Amino acid sequence: MEVYLDNSATTRCFDSVAELVCKVMTSDYGNPSSMHNKGVESEKYIRHAREIIAKNLKVNEKEILFTSGGTEADNLALIGTAYANYRAGRHLVTTAIEHPAILQTMQYLEKQGFEVTYLPVDTNGRIRLEDLRRALRPDTILVSVMHTNNEIGSLQPIAQAGELIKRYNPAIVFHVDAVQGYGKFRIYPKRMYIDLLSVSGHKIHGPKGIGFLYINEKIKIRPIIFGGGQQKGMRSGTENVPAIAGMGLAIEKIYENLDEENARIYQLKQRFIDGVKKIPDVKINGLTGIDAAPHIVSLSVRGVRSEVLLHALEDKGIYVSAGSACASNKPSVSATLKAIGVEKDLLDSTIRFSFSVYTTKEEIDYTLQNLYDIIPMLRKYTRH
Repeated sequence: MEVYLDNSATTRCFDSVAELVCKVMTSDYGNPSSMHNKGVESEKYIRHAREIIAKNLKVNEKEILFTSGGTEADNLALIGTAYANYRAGRHLVTTAIEHPAILQTMQYLEKQGFEVTYLPVDTNGRIRLEDLRRALRPDTILVSVMHTNNEIGSLQPIAQAGELIKRYNPAIVFHVDAVQGYGKFRIYPKRMYIDLLSVSGHKIHGPKGIGFLYINEKIKIRPIIFGGGQQKGMRSGTENVPAIAGMGLAIEKIYENLDEENARIYQLKQRFIDGVKKIPDVKINGLTGIDAAPHIVSLSVRGVRSEVLLHALEDKGIYVSAGSACASNKPSVSATLKAIGVEKDLLDSTIRFSFSVYTTKEEIDYTLQNLYDIIPMLRKYTRH
């Protein structure tokens, strides 16, 4: 039996999405900048996907910019905003548990002369609004807060944070990395005071190598990629039409039955958590109910290194992650786990399970049964 529980790293494409991507690659393959019919056909796919996204977010179509994924969207949001607004100030605010696409970009901007405040989080991985309020200054130009944490599934109070920021200074740009939250929650930037929103296609059963950045038309932002002037000069380069079309369809499908699917996945998550609680010395990181993401469970297994458990599960056909997929091949300790106060001896003993619309009750039960067998066996052979 094969059980894929690493959906926060990437998801299996919907079959209909894969078929559409193939069609655009092999039949409707024109360059959207070309003036002949093949180019016009391609441009229609881009326009249709933009319509789908704009309708879903309740924003204007011209506010959607296609990128190569969440990382590029995050980089453009931070660097583009910082460079466009530096005369108003050089102070940026983010959180201690952001994805490396945010944290490393902030570190780059620090080297360029910007000052960054990193907000702490509580033991459940949530910022305190009072900390955010205290961090804001007259020279603050940008605040970036993730919607859903990719390792423990914590949710941030985005609307309240946005309102607080805009009440302090309407000119401060509010960016939200929604790579893990989009497709799980309904997000409306205009209502939530969000100026910039990053999304990735392959987290929502769309293709890899595609994402988008919502950009409020009223804010100042500079491009960071230059060339042929596509997308009104904000992101040069021939558009990835097959992936754009596929992402548009994936968004339609994921939001079709969102409430029903979320309820089902929350039930699976609770079934998994109830089962895990039967194993001694296993700690669940973060909140576990509907006040956290439906699809992520982080477990720290005392006495068992995460890499060892990961491969033991893999031998049984169960695929999980030792944390963020973007950082799991590096020896560095998770910034998120450190920020929420996970005990030192558990930092290297943490596994992330993440579910999707394809996850079944049978897969959850199969995984639990293997955890019941594997963890005592690994502990027995662990040297103390």
